[in-house]
Amino acid sequence: MKFRILAAAAALSIIGAGFVAAADEPQVVRQEMMKKVGGAMGALSGIAKGEKPYDAEVVKASLTTMSEVAKAFPDQFPAGSETGHDTEAKAAIWEQMDDFKAKAAKLGEAADAALAGLPADQAAVGAALGAIGPNCGGCHEVYRVKK
Repeated sequence: MKFRILAAAAALSIIGAGFVAAADEPQVVRQEMMKKVGGAMGALSGIAKGEKPYDAEVVKASLTTMSEVAKAFPDQFPAGSETGHDTEAKAAIWEQMDDFKAKAAKLGEAADAALAGLPADQAAVGAALGAIGPNCGGCHEVYRVKK
């Protein structure tokens, strides 16, 4: 009985360690970062389309998320992280790292500009998305594998 409990505890600790190790992998970190940006875009889109009421705190939090992720995102592409964990990153990122970083910086700048003049209503949120969206799409078209 004790052996089974010890074996089960050992197995669970190994599995748990695997999850912790995977969470530290750059591929996993960047996937989580993109999920945050996707959530922020979804919240802003909902407001811009009138599907959700305008909420200044949601707008500020969403734009802050985009700004922070844009600044930290390029650091999640070290050499050796080109594959694994179902990454959607194209090899072009590592081949054109300066351009990739410039595109991330443009996204950050657009989010920062929107934050500086925090959109005050539905129309202003839509206008902010009009400035931010092309930066997302421009990077995805070049550097993301379409699945």
